Amino acid sequence: MCGIVGYIGPSEAAPLLLESLRRLEYRGYDSAGLTVCEDGTLDTRKISGKIADLVQAIGASLPKGTLGIAHTRWATHGAPTTANAHPHHDCKNEIAVVHNGIIENAAVLRRKLEELGHTFRSETDTEVLAHLIDECYEDRLEDAVAAALSQVEGTYGIAVVSTRDVDKLVAARKGSPLLIGLGEGPMYFVASDAAAIVEHTRDVVYLDDGELAVLDRKGYRTLDLKGQPLTKEVSRVSWDLGTIERGGFPHYMLKEIFEQPNSVRDTMRGRLLEEEGTVRLGGLSGCLPRDGIDQYNRIVLTACGTSWHAALIGEYMLEEFARIPVETEYASEFRYRNPVLDERSLVIGISQSGETADTLAALQEARSKGARVVGIVNVVGSTIARETECGVYIHAGPEIGVASTKAFTSQVVALALITLYLSGESTVAPEQRREVLAALKRLPDQILEILARNDEIRGMAERYHLHRNFLYLGRGYNFPVALEGALKLKEISYIHAEGYPAAEMKHGPIALIDENMPVVFIAPHSSVYSKILSNIEEVKARGGRVIAISTDGNGELDKLADHVVTVPATVEMLQPVLTVIPLQLLAYHIAVFRGCNVDQPRNLAKSVTVE
Repeated sequence: MCGIVGYIGPSEAAPLLLESLRRLEYRGYDSAGLTVCEDGTLDTRKISGKIADLVQAIGASLPKGTLGIAHTRWATHGAPTTANAHPHHDCKNEIAVVHNGIIENAAVLRRKLEELGHTFRSETDTEVLAHLIDECYEDRLEDAVAAALSQVEGTYGIAVVSTRDVDKLVAARKGSPLLIGLGEGPMYFVASDAAAIVEHTRDVVYLDDGELAVLDRKGYRTLDLKGQPLTKEVSRVSWDLGTIERGGFPHYMLKEIFEQPNSVRDTMRGRLLEEEGTVRLGGLSGCLPRDGIDQYNRIVLTACGTSWHAALIGEYMLEEFARIPVETEYASEFRYRNPVLDERSLVIGISQSGETADTLAALQEARSKGARVVGIVNVVGSTIARETECGVYIHAGPEIGVASTKAFTSQVVALALITLYLSGESTVAPEQRREVLAALKRLPDQILEILARNDEIRGMAERYHLHRNFLYLGRGYNFPVALEGALKLKEISYIHAEGYPAAEMKHGPIALIDENMPVVFIAPHSSVYSKILSNIEEVKARGGRVIAISTDGNGELDKLADHVVTVPATVEMLQPVLTVIPLQLLAYHIAVFRGCNVDQPRNLAKSVTVE
């Protein structure tokens, strides 16, 4: 949550900072601001609202200077007001701070600082940092920042400038992502993620927890909080600016839905060994050899939101094919209930960003109990990628839309690859393994077939966009798809929607069904198809409106359902990759018809880096 960026270099800072903020706005858009340092003063402009509002408020009177910091906010402490917008200052306006994270002992520190004579202007926890740095200041800005952070409990990614130590930008992180960008000029950046700076440089240094960076006109240094120098590797961002542009689509979400043939293909690229009837996963081979699954007596999958739904599909796959007990856990609850883990537990964390705070904390808890920890992430160089022993990148490419789409389908495909990797010949016959591999290869073309029905789904969305409640029902592998379809609708259209196992409808939700309740059934031809037909009959008997997502050739559904959207058939474990896509499109078009901001839904932000 929240996006921060800082710059020092030969060019004017304000235009660069504002453009970088636009590329970070998916991380938060409650308020925005920037501070530019020039001639011994801090020129700060901030506003409640989006970055476009900030640009409009500044107009032609851009702050002058070649050093600055900026922030786009997702509110935690304090309402999204101009006073609570970042950057925040000390009493004398000589120190400016932008911050992503939560200072858990802010109230205690605030009382102590007020007793020392400090006056606060906002309700935020971040302002405490500015005053605390001021209180700790003796000679150098980096020493004051380190001393202040030694008193802080919580998480932070911060960037700090000061008129007392000119031509210097100090950054530090604990629990919130932060990187250094190394550009020509020379120019240097700090940012929450590479999207902010990839227009100017693709050479980055990722900071780890407890690390601090000092950027000036001559270069940069990395230290620990005790001032000891660190040597950090320079990484290269593999994608370019064009990857994160909309490319003619009206919204990032629609672009990313339509990117799924390629993103799914990229997840599999170089990993299918058809002749051998298996897969290659180089990211696992070092710490989790193919024949090493026997050393574990259980697998725990942990994630949040959409990634949790993918994990639930992974649970079904792994139990069916690897024949090992699997549990799917909400990462946000996992570490708070003292989970039973030991060296015979394999814990797999799934996160698109690789920065999800709850998932990272769950993995750290698992490691502390002796479990083997593995990550499935999209963002190369992310914290989970660096802190897990091994893992699998999904290679879906940058996902800017807050409502995740292509990451979900790539996560499901990655879990299918892991299932094939871990399952032995005793649990999966060679012909079945080859059938799954062939089905994986067909997925990109099958997704294209579904996307060709976009106009059909749009017409259906126009008919149903005024309804206030939806029920999504599925069985087996498609129960998690029901959960994901309902989540997408809630996230971007603000319609109440619930996902349920279809058979559980009779145990409560059936009471809600009437002619005003659209019920979406995920009903491909599968091992439970006859059962779900019975569930559809039960809804129709009570006047419900039925939308069915099914496979080609299920003609009996045409008589039962009000609307049927067909998808190509595939093996049962991969069917969710196809059945979810009409639900993504349905949610998208309903949100557009309702006039909602699809890419920036209210109260949400991408990459949840706070608890």
